[in-house]
Amino acid sequence: MTRIVGRLVLASGAGALVYTSFPPVGWWPGAVLGLALLVVALGPVGSAAPRIRTGAAVGLVFGLVFFLLLLPWVGLYVGAYASWALSAVEALYLAAFGAGAVHLVRWGAAGGARGVGAAAGLAAWWSLCESVRGSWPWGGFPWGSLAFGHADGPLLALASLGGARFLGAAIAASGFALGLVVLVALRRPRVITAVAPFAVPAALFAAAGVVVAPGSPGAAESLRVAVIQGNVPRLGLEFASQRAAVLANHLEETHRLADRVRSGDEPQPDLVLWPENASDVPALRSPDVARAISGASVAVGAPISLGTIDPVPGGPTAYNTQVVWNGSEGPTDRHDKHYIQPFGEWLPWRGFFEAFFPAAEQAGHFVPGHGDGTLEVPGVVAGTATCFEVAFDAAARDPIAAGAQFLTVPTNNATFGHSSMTYQQLAMSRVRAVEHSVPVLVAATSGVSAIIAPDGTVEQQSEIFEAATLTADLRLGGAGTPATRWGGIVERTLGIVGAAAALTTGLAAGSGEGAARVRRLRPHGVLVRRGPSLGAPGGSEH
Repeated sequence: MTRIVGRLVLASGAGALVYTSFPPVGWWPGAVLGLALLVVALGPVGSAAPRIRTGAAVGLVFGLVFFLLLLPWVGLYVGAYASWALSAVEALYLAAFGAGAVHLVRWGAAGGARGVGAAAGLAAWWSLCESVRGSWPWGGFPWGSLAFGHADGPLLALASLGGARFLGAAIAASGFALGLVVLVALRRPRVITAVAPFAVPAALFAAAGVVVAPGSPGAAESLRVAVIQGNVPRLGLEFASQRAAVLANHLEETHRLADRVRSGDEPQPDLVLWPENASDVPALRSPDVARAISGASVAVGAPISLGTIDPVPGGPTAYNTQVVWNGSEGPTDRHDKHYIQPFGEWLPWRGFFEAFFPAAEQAGHFVPGHGDGTLEVPGVVAGTATCFEVAFDAAARDPIAAGAQFLTVPTNNATFGHSSMTYQQLAMSRVRAVEHSVPVLVAATSGVSAIIAPDGTVEQQSEIFEAATLTADLRLGGAGTPATRWGGIVERTLGIVGAAAALTTGLAAGSGEGAARVRRLRPHGVLVRRGPSLGAPGGSEH
């Protein structure tokens, strides 16, 4: 019992450390140190290794602490129980990781080449658990993926090589290798020979972080853009009742920009970007709103990409839509959000949840759209990942692979107040910029809006809950990076390797423990007490 309590205490500390790599703290070493501590919590003590159920408990506690610290903004206005419930569900995936990692850790704690293989296997197994968490059920929830805590880390450039999942696996491998080194050192005071092989992957990762720089834009073409942040009258879930005022704010800020353009204080923009929900009065169905938006577009002399809703005729459902509105011509292209979030934009099992949780009635009735995420702006192609979509690898990868030269992230964070949510989303956008070597424009109703360079640098940023306009000349991106072309394959390969590593070591440990029990029996059934060595399959904690 004492050992299990100690493991759970270590797991709690590990979860807290990994959390510190994410905004608002943003201390990237926290992820490496936290995962190292998690390996120690899963490691063998003496000749006894934890059982699978103990590994699951360690992973569960790690996940609970991590997500409870990361996601309190989920329940900011609906009640803390929402963030507790989501954290508990997300922690189940970490419980699965812990259960599958137990035998990998024991195998790697022998050091040497085994340690290197175990660190790689653990990283791939972690990647698989992240992939499943980010896709199932109901589309998944990839928030909190390791890569998104590394926007200022030294391995960030690896995202352009194999994608965000590959970057996360590299971070995980670094932390797991460090944890295995600690386990070897605890068992063997003279560990130089056993630890030396860990230096090989560590050196490779460090070199890759320096050498694999994001590709330079493939085109000399530039685009003058303006990002409009109109702000909202009040915080909280009452945002929906303020829709006319929010639209008025964005119209007013755009007309201010038009005045500066006419006076010569601002260059003529080629594109004006409004955020998600800038016009929650359906712009495609309201003649008055259409005239107002057309007037703003004509005044500023540029098309406006704006967020609106498009109700489906005959029912309560609607599309969350980003529309390109080109002057008096009106709407010329649209992107309907693909990745709609359960319990926010739509509600699974609506009758059940509304019966027990009154706040569930506020969940939307949105339906997913289709397409490749591109928007045709006169002369260029824009990619769009609306709000939470930026957390999904394919939502950023698909439009760039389809020819988009920059990525827009229109978002509405007003319902999350002054929380860290907007800064965590900004970090994701920075990772996406490096991953695909394109500029990224973040347009938020209430902040933080930003203009991000292809190397992940935030060139301009608004304050939260203010009206603001950001303008810049974008150097347009080219054909993406290796991650754009191969990121999906890399993710699937990591998943296969991770499943094979966990399954192989688990089966080997199971058969070895069975053989050990047989060897302990004398011909007359008398037990012979033996303490198995670390390298051989043997005892487990009870």
